[in-house]
Amino acid sequence: MARLHDIVFDCARPAATARFWAAALEGYAVAPYDDAELARLRALGITRIEDDPTVLVEPADGGPRLWFQLVPEAKSVKNRVHPDLRAADVAAETQRLTGLGATVRARHADRLVLADPEGNEFCLSREE
Repeated sequence: MARLHDIVFDCARPAATARFWAAALEGYAVAPYDDAELARLRALGITRIEDDPTVLVEPADGGPRLWFQLVPEAKSVKNRVHPDLRAADVAAETQRLTGLGATVRARHADRLVLADPEGNEFCLSREE
């Protein structure tokens, strides 16, 4: 049986989008840049980690990793797949996420639809 390993986001600004999701999700952090990663970037002619075309966000608990990869085309339609987040206090979490750069796209009785700074939709509902 296959197991979920990575969820990949296409984006115009991988480092910034990765930082958003690392801050948005409990227990996630941008993978550290060790000497090997810095050498990989230098081999690509990249001198700033902000310009990294592929940025990894890792969970502390072994869940799926998030990859953010540079693509040349802009997002043009609604995501076919999106993350669903849960929080005990949806209002407080909405305020926190919008403070990180998310925008509220729609409000429904049981959930909110938000978008990350790149426009990738995700839902937020109350923990049960």
